[in-house]
Amino acid sequence: MLRPAVVEILKNNESYYSLVIAVAKRAREITDTAFENKEILDEKPVKTAVEQFNSGEYKLIEDPSLKS
Repeated sequence: MLRPAVVEILKNNESYYSLVIAVAKRAREITDTAFENKEILDEKPVKTAVEQFNSGEYKLIEDPSLKS
């Protein structure tokens, strides 16, 4: 299985932590939607979320006021 490297997903000095949180939140959305629609997922939600961020379907937006 080919996985995108984190550096391929992160742009403009975004943090790894923000990416992890964003992927976790998106994976939870995927899981909740599948549960509500009584669907069976063919692949793991985290993998789907990572692929969505890598393809640009979802974007990581950080709040600049939270950066240290």
